[in-house]
Parts: sequence; C-alpha cells; structure tokens
Amino acid sequence: MSSTAHTQVLHLRVAAEADPGVVARVLERFQNLNLIPRRVVAEWASNDQLHMQVDIAGVTEERLSVITAKIGQVPTILSAYWHR
Repeated sequence: MSSTAHTQVLHLRVAAEADPGVVARVLERFQNLNLIPRRVVAEWASNDQLHMQVDIAGVTEERLSVITAKIGQVPTILSAYWHR
C-alpha cells in the first residue's frame, strides 16, 4: 500500500431509509476488514432518511470503491458514494 493511502482521508457518504440498524450495517464493513474510521457522523434528515459520513484513512480508492458497492447492496441503503 502506498504512503498516500495511509495519509489520505477518504469520505464515504450514505443515505438510507429510517432504520436503526443502518449505522451498524455500514460500520461492520470496516470492522470485517479491521479498519477503524477516523470519524463517523450520522443524523436524521427532515425527510425521514438517515445520512452518514464515514471518514477513513489507510485504504486505497479501489478498496473503498468495493466497500461502497457492498454497502450499496444493503436493501435499506438508498445511495452510497465516496469522495476525496
């Protein structure tokens, strides 16, 4: 893994249905890979959706793309994407 992957912070954004288990389902993807996010923010929106941001370092963009795709397969997830 390059030194850039260790220092670069990538941001995952998730919008989901109002389901109390969504936070755990998103974070378990990182737990399974023994990764600890730098920051996790989750908040209810006025449209009864849950919005999350997970800031993560130590992963490549390719790996985060795979994680994001798997999160997007969860039935209660409306959208999932990442950015720098």
